[in-house]
Formats: sequence, structure tokens, C-alpha cells
Amino acid sequence: MPTFERTVTVDRPVAEVFAYLSDFTNTEEWDAGTVRTVRTEGDGGVGTVYLNTSKFLGREVVVEYVVQRLVPGKVFALRGENSSTVAHDTMTFREVDGGTLVTYTATFDFKGVLKLVAPLTRPMFNKLFDDGARGIKQALR
Repeated sequence: MPTFERTVTVDRPVAEVFAYLSDFTNTEEWDAGTVRTVRTEGDGGVGTVYLNTSKFLGREVVVEYVVQRLVPGKVFALRGENSSTVAHDTMTFREVDGGTLVTYTATFDFKGVLKLVAPLTRPMFNKLFDDGARGIKQALR
């Protein structure tokens, strides 16, 4: 299971950063791969369902994400799944020097044929996560 982790520090209070990033529909603003994200069930808390459509390797991919854990100002974790992938995304938040340190960790468990070619996708995922870290910083300026 490949794991990717990025850390971003922004000059905003934890409560503001947490509120922004835990509304997963905001991925449209900071995640370069996201085409759209729609909340289909819930109020943003545990059990909330989001449909995320992303462009990856030249095609659109839809992943259904469900909020698994939410500790205000501290942790936001989702589980995403479609026919080829199970993803576990976790964001942790910590106050640092009047700003916020966000650590975004994502682990992927690929299914079927994708499991065989997954090692070849690591550079693309690295770029995707580098772009996402930059996007978070820009969105929270």
C-alpha cells in the first residue's frame, strides 16, 4: 500500500484552517486533480459522504469518500473507494507560531490490474501531492 505524506504550514489560525479543509467540497479550490466534489449525505461530520471526481492519467475517476473521524481542530479522516482503489486520507492540524501545521497523509490500496501497475504510478502521485500541498498554501493565503 503506497503512502504519501505532505506537511504544509500556513499563517492562519487552526480553527479557520480546519474548517476550510474539513469541508471536502473545497478540494475544488486546492487540489489540482479535482474536477468537482459534491457532498451527497451528512452535515460534514462522521458519516458524511462526498463524491469526488478527479482527473488522473487523462481520465476522470470518481471516488466516494466517507468521513471516518473528525476531531475539531485536530483530525479529519476519510475513507474513499471505487472499483479500483481504497484510499485512507488523514489530515492532522497543530498550532505553530500563530499559524497552523497541516500534515496530510494518504494511503492507497489498489485493486485488480491497478495493483500490478501501482509502482509505476508513484511519480504521478508524488506530483499530485506536491501540487496539492502548494494548492493548500495558496488557498489559505
